[in-house]
Amino acid sequence: MAKRDYYEVLGVSKDASADEVKKAYRKLAIKYHPDKNQGDKSAEEKFKEGTEAYEVLSDAKKKQVYDQYGFAGVEGMTGGQGHDYSTVYRDFEDIFGDFGGIFDSFFGGGGGRRSGHSGRSAQPRGSDLRYNLNIPFKDAVFGTKVQITYNRHIECSPCNGTGAESGGGRKMCPTCGGSGQVRRSSGFFSIASACPTCNGDGYVIENPCKSCRGAGVVQKSQKIKVTIPAGIESGKRINIPGQGNASPNGGLTGDLYVYITVTPHKYFERDGADVYCVIPISMTQASLGSDLMVKTLDDKKAKLKIPAGTQNDKILRLRGEGIPYLHNAGRRGDMYIKIRVNIPVKLSGKAKSLLKELSELEKGSDNPEPIPLSELR
Repeated sequence: MAKRDYYEVLGVSKDASADEVKKAYRKLAIKYHPDKNQGDKSAEEKFKEGTEAYEVLSDAKKKQVYDQYGFAGVEGMTGGQGHDYSTVYRDFEDIFGDFGGIFDSFFGGGGGRRSGHSGRSAQPRGSDLRYNLNIPFKDAVFGTKVQITYNRHIECSPCNGTGAESGGGRKMCPTCGGSGQVRRSSGFFSIASACPTCNGDGYVIENPCKSCRGAGVVQKSQKIKVTIPAGIESGKRINIPGQGNASPNGGLTGDLYVYITVTPHKYFERDGADVYCVIPISMTQASLGSDLMVKTLDDKKAKLKIPAGTQNDKILRLRGEGIPYLHNAGRRGDMYIKIRVNIPVKLSGKAKSLLKELSELEKGSDNPEPIPLSELR
């Protein structure tokens, strides 16, 4: 396949500045790096192509030759022809330095415990834990406290979290020489990853603690009380700092995340801070109007006025009888009540007589027209 123009490869113009060339290569390298696209030969080839283009266009002399003579002028000058990539390596920290974790994970900083520039990093943080908690509808509305039991890692007492028996110690890892990293070649680059012998610690324990077997942590069942705030919804989570797993070697302890699932209520359904329910009324209550006492979320009675002529599925509102706003329990949503007009199935003789009399008075149409849909909205 014919080689593509270097400017086309990086997606820059011929008068692009050195900074623009650098930014274009950085974007391409992050996208197509072999570690990010393992097994993808197409990505690997694009990565090599981009690196070759950058080696030429980032070097003022090579760029001048390429602009004048094309590929023939720089043949034998690029890494693609077996020569070294010193220019690329020299600029790598400058190119990727502000990408922090992305650069680290690709080129060695995040794979082990030791950084090539800053020495040994801080001890790793303990892992976070997740607990799934089901709560009743009203507990979610008004808040509550729930005791939960779960397993977590805590610091091993016999060895004080060191992982070594009393009198024992640590020695430098023979595989990585204390760096916490091993390196392998991947395309044009040397890729660092955590040492498999010491798991990136840089040392191994000569005499492991019998209690934790060198881990520095042991598993424990723990009970704690979780405060459920009023107004919480399904899918929300509560963060409890420092109640996750302890870190080996004295690092920070992880957090516990409690994920909430709310059990549906028999009568009420929520929409944000508002709550909905359905109340049945009789034909006469709908026709003549009535004052009802309906039960609210907190089991109190609230007065609901049914206007005369209320139709089936009419929605009425009780202000401030909804759900407390999360983290602002003094403010509540509204309660919306859908009216269901009950049509009696069985009628007494007197009821039938009265309804017949009413029917004669109303003189309902035997040939009704459809109701415009706009009136139903």
